[in-house]
Amino acid sequence: MYILAIDTSCDETSVAITCERKVIANALYSQVLMHREWGGVVPSLARRAHEERIDLVVAEAIKKSGLTYQEIDCFAVTQGPGLAIALEVGIKKAKELSEKYGKRLISVNHLEGHIYSCFVQNSRGNPNREIKFPYLASVVSGGHTGLTVMKDHLTYEVIGETRDDAAGEALDKAARMLGLGYPGGSAIERLAEEVDNSDVYKFTRPMLKSHDLDFSFSGLKTALYYLVKDMGEQKRNEEIHNLASSFQEAVFDTLIRKTDQAMKQTGLSHLLVGGGVIANKYLRKKYRTLAKKYRGSAYFPTYTYLTGDNAAMIGIVAYYKALQNKYVDADHLDRIPRYSLEDL
Repeated sequence: MYILAIDTSCDETSVAITCERKVIANALYSQVLMHREWGGVVPSLARRAHEERIDLVVAEAIKKSGLTYQEIDCFAVTQGPGLAIALEVGIKKAKELSEKYGKRLISVNHLEGHIYSCFVQNSRGNPNREIKFPYLASVVSGGHTGLTVMKDHLTYEVIGETRDDAAGEALDKAARMLGLGYPGGSAIERLAEEVDNSDVYKFTRPMLKSHDLDFSFSGLKTALYYLVKDMGEQKRNEEIHNLASSFQEAVFDTLIRKTDQAMKQTGLSHLLVGGGVIANKYLRKKYRTLAKKYRGSAYFPTYTYLTGDNAAMIGIVAYYKALQNKYVDADHLDRIPRYSLEDL
């Protein structure tokens, strides 16, 4: 089964062609450089860039695959969550292709994609990770932070989510306060790697005593804001490595301790962790150490490009939906900017 998948959930115009768990072709146009000068994603600019590039990216994916449109079995698209006016571009294109070539449509929740990114294979079928449920899945990205129990394919029980800023959003905002530009997570990671003491400022870890598995990073961001404001620009520049490292440590420590709590409560020992923040090698090490504590494993996106927004992971989810005959009617397919896994 060949699936052409589209993702325009934020600032990446991404199209992939998949076959089961294999990525046959992948094409992507990134808007990062365009948004960098604004310090973050500008929705209206994102939509325009998607509209200008979507046809070219679709054509590139088809060319790379060596397939014809007639050989595609169905089309898949991200329905949400994401920027409404960006999601709309991908959905419109998927509908057009479905109607033109008489193929069925599959809608995918973007968060599902990040979870399934841990099982994506290249065109040769590597890595051949066996899927053994149940898992404790976590999405740690710029827009989302949460914990979900997966007992089977496409079966989700959300047990924790962020009440405000997501982990990646907090890191981006911290980087902006420190004058590091956008996107900020990678810049903070580089600075943190250069210090011996990773937690000089010892920020309070939010919501560890909340008796639930939810997250909140807004207060942590505020704490950094007032600390930086009080010390002044010169002192901030002198302490920028320690500030970046301490903030990162607070975010990551909170993620790990909440996940630890979830593993205790659920009895699950195997982790799936997807999303842009998990590109951080230090965070991966922390999750691996946590999984070993429970004699389990920690799986991450199989290739670096899968940590960010991409259509390959959408295509893999679509394959499992096709197996369950979960197709959608184009007339009823519309964007859902705040689409939760609980809504599936």
